[in-house]
Amino acid sequence: MSQLSFVVAGMSDEGEGNFAPEVLRSIAEIRVFSGGKRHHELVRNLLPEGYTWIDITVPLSTVFDEYRRYDEPIFVFASGDPLFFGYTTTLMREFPGLVKKTYPYFNSLQMLCHALTLPYHDMRVTSLVGRPWLDFDKCMIERTRKLGVLTDRRNTPRVIAQRMLDYGYDKYRMHIGVRLGGEREELYSLSLAEVKERDFEQPNCIILEATEELEYAAPLGLKESDFHLLNGRAKMITKRPIRLVSLSMMDLHRRRTFWDVGFCTGSVSVEAKLQFPHLNVRSFEIREEGEELMPANSKRFGTPGIEYHIGDFMETDVESFERPDAVFIGGHGGQMIPFVKKIVRYIQENGVIVFNSVSAETLDLFREGVKEVGWVISEEMRLVVDDHNPITILKATKEA
Repeated sequence: MSQLSFVVAGMSDEGEGNFAPEVLRSIAEIRVFSGGKRHHELVRNLLPEGYTWIDITVPLSTVFDEYRRYDEPIFVFASGDPLFFGYTTTLMREFPGLVKKTYPYFNSLQMLCHALTLPYHDMRVTSLVGRPWLDFDKCMIERTRKLGVLTDRRNTPRVIAQRMLDYGYDKYRMHIGVRLGGEREELYSLSLAEVKERDFEQPNCIILEATEELEYAAPLGLKESDFHLLNGRAKMITKRPIRLVSLSMMDLHRRRTFWDVGFCTGSVSVEAKLQFPHLNVRSFEIREEGEELMPANSKRFGTPGIEYHIGDFMETDVESFERPDAVFIGGHGGQMIPFVKKIVRYIQENGVIVFNSVSAETLDLFREGVKEVGWVISEEMRLVVDDHNPITILKATKEA
């Protein structure tokens, strides 16, 4: 049986490892070590004679293959807290049960809080290191008062500040910690307007702190008059009552990925993202005007992160997209049955499709399409708003 296992010790990237006696004893008992090149420079004098060092470089699969060559413990040096994002959690996924011991160190956000004398028991934390914006955007929509963010060379303080200002989240001050924990440490506390005009050395991390009281109070039901409309046409938008009932039928609080097919003004996408900021929202529209409407309405209501695509849905390559578990059909361009068939090819097993029918013809076509793919109409509601024609809201699910 293989004796491969891992011991992981956290450390600073900016100073020699100041390890506890227990860690030093563990180092003395092991002969295979791993970490970044910077770690190697800092701990070289602590390693036993005849040691082997494995650099952690990309691709990580090559590093993992190297680990598997050994039938003994490997000591890994990691930046910051070993159990706070980063390499160690990846190591635990790749080698389940083989990380036997971890030794803590301050993570960069803790170090920044201490440098600022800023209590952090009430701080939420997210990472943009090689990660999408989804969780960061959720924190913004929820008006998080204090948010610690791990950055990388792509998602820099400047990029983050610009995104926040674009979507109206301007009531924040940004604290930036650069090369924390050593002689080269730099600290900044700036407005977002100041941050977006300059760059900062790497590595860095940030803390966003609200400059005034913020309240997460997303209005339930956005008024049609508040949206940028398609050619100013008030009829080309899903009415507030219809929109809310449609969203409620999809049980979006327990969904992960939502497709809005035929978004027009983007009202359904925006309302869904505002009410359920955890959602991965992807929207499709054939009209070229959607190229202007979706960004404009997303910024107006502070809903970053909606991915949108302009063009014929039937010709759009969706193979690489995350499969939806909820789909709203807001427009079908006379291709209702092909739309339903394509959606069902990609929707998750427990998915749901909702459609608003404005005519007997489209109602019959949706029913026919649902029947052809072996699904059923599981819920149906007919509503009249003011003097508009009746709308039939239908929910389709896979037949049990």
